[in-house]
Amino acid sequence: MTYRLRYESPMGVISVSADDKGVTELGFVGRDFFAPPPADLHPALSEARRWLDIYFSGRRPDFTPPLHLIGTSFRMDVWRLLLDVPYGGTTTYGALAKAVAKRRGVARMAAQAVGGAVGHNPVAIVVPCHRVIGGDGRLVGYAGGLDKKERLLALEGAVFH
Repeated sequence: MTYRLRYESPMGVISVSADDKGVTELGFVGRDFFAPPPADLHPALSEARRWLDIYFSGRRPDFTPPLHLIGTSFRMDVWRLLLDVPYGGTTTYGALAKAVAKRRGVARMAAQAVGGAVGHNPVAIVVPCHRVIGGDGRLVGYAGGLDKKERLLALEGAVFH
């Protein structure tokens, strides 16, 4: 069964979906998104809402809500690495590509391939794809829009060009 939550963030409406294993999707949506208020909020959604409340209050959450990420082994490797990027920190597509190559025991990995996996991250913010910037320090690529990426990084106090 799929459970849904509409979360009103300071940056816009966020849709959160979960199944019985954990949060499966989280991302910005248009104002027209409607999710009926659940009679009883599923525990994974309750934890996601608590995480988002802490995050948008400008504090670093000290837990991760239960996640149920579904993807290829390559995407899962990239998403696991994203979870290691510290609050207020950034990394580059190139650095992620090197880390994925090391994890997979190969000589090199294309940054573009990593960028594709980052772009397909189904659980934005919690799996912090907004912390990935270009090799030259510029903000590039974010499904929620570069304005939101910039605001998320500013909320965390991240330094970037």
